[in-house]
Amino acid sequence: MNQRSVSSIFMAVFCLPMLAMAQAPAAAPSAIGPAKIAWLNLEQAIFSCDEGKQAFGEVQKYVDGKNGQLEALKKELDGLRNQLNVQGPKLTDEARADLEEQIESKDTGLQRFQQDTQKDIDSRRVKVTNMIGRKMLPIIEKISKEKGLSAVVYINVQRDAWVDPSLVITDDVIKAYNLANPVSGAKPPAAPPAAAPAKKP
Repeated sequence: MNQRSVSSIFMAVFCLPMLAMAQAPAAAPSAIGPAKIAWLNLEQAIFSCDEGKQAFGEVQKYVDGKNGQLEALKKELDGLRNQLNVQGPKLTDEARADLEEQIESKDTGLQRFQQDTQKDIDSRRVKVTNMIGRKMLPIIEKISKEKGLSAVVYINVQRDAWVDPSLVITDDVIKAYNLANPVSGAKPPAAPPAAAPAKKP
C-alpha cells in the first residue's frame, strides 16, 4: 500500500480536543501560550504495530493466492491463442470460430477477474487501515496528554522537508498500541539491559 492510499483515508492533521472556555462579554481575552507540537508517521505506525503486521500479512497471503489464480488464467488464455496460431490454417471455419470465441470469452473473464480482485484487495486494505487507525486515535490522545502536547501532526513527505526526530512520537505510539492490543505470537518488547553493579571503592 502506498503513502497516498493511507493519506486519502485519514485526515491530514489530528488535533487534541480543546475545551471551550466561556468568556464574559467584558472579560479580557486570555493569553495563549506557546504550542507544543509533535509529529507522527501514521502509515508507519499502522503497518509496524503487531496487529498491523499480522493483518496486512493476511491480506498479502490473499494477494498471493489471487496472483496464482491470475497466472493460471493467463496461461490458459495463452495456450488457446497459441493453439489458434498453430492450428488456425488447418481448422475448419466452424472450429476456428469456436476457438476464437473461447479466446474472447477467456480474455473477458481475465479482465473481470483482475478488476474484481483489485477492488477486493483495496477493500481489504482499507478495512484493516481504518480498523487500526480508529483504535490508534485514543492511544495518540493518551500519549499527547501525557507529554503535554497541543497537537499531533501527521508526517507528510510532500510537505515536511525535515522534522526533528525528537519531536516524532511514532515509536511511542507503536509501543503503546502493542501493549493495549496484544497479538498472539508477537514477540514481547526486549527488556532493558540490567544496570551494572556499582564497584566498591
